[in-house]
Amino acid sequence: MKTLERRATTIAAADVVGFSRLVAMDEDAVFDRLRVLRHAIIDPAIADHGGRVVKSMGDGLLVEFPGPAAAVHASLSAQRAIAAHERTHPEDLRIRLRVGINHGSVLIDGSDVLGDVVNIAARLETLSAPGGICVSRTVRDMLAREPGLTITGQGMQFVRNIPT
Repeated sequence: MKTLERRATTIAAADVVGFSRLVAMDEDAVFDRLRVLRHAIIDPAIADHGGRVVKSMGDGLLVEFPGPAAAVHASLSAQRAIAAHERTHPEDLRIRLRVGINHGSVLIDGSDVLGDVVNIAARLETLSAPGGICVSRTVRDMLAREPGLTITGQGMQFVRNIPT
């Protein structure tokens, strides 16, 4: 069996807020809108910042970026454009994403990425406000001097199944 290689990378985990509720109201319309958002907004933002989609689930994405600044700028760009696009829909029907971003060493298995960095990014996503981004302390520290970014701390957070 081949040994998996490791590399340092930045992972963003994104998920649609209230996806099951939205789908229960109008499954076809929600999936049509998600396809439009992916094609017109999300995928271009990822590509513009050097990212690649690792996995795409019905309501979420796992994305790899070359560094924290690229991940945060792509996420901010996508979040702003999605909010503008969704303004025409009633508040309770708007598609919003939550995003969690982490940086560190991951295991590479073909085109997949594995490990704690990925798991923590997914858990950080659950701490994010709808339409928001939650970054790890590592990402925050790496971006401390990034021009044009202000990161507000939430203090120590505890997330499910992640040892402290």
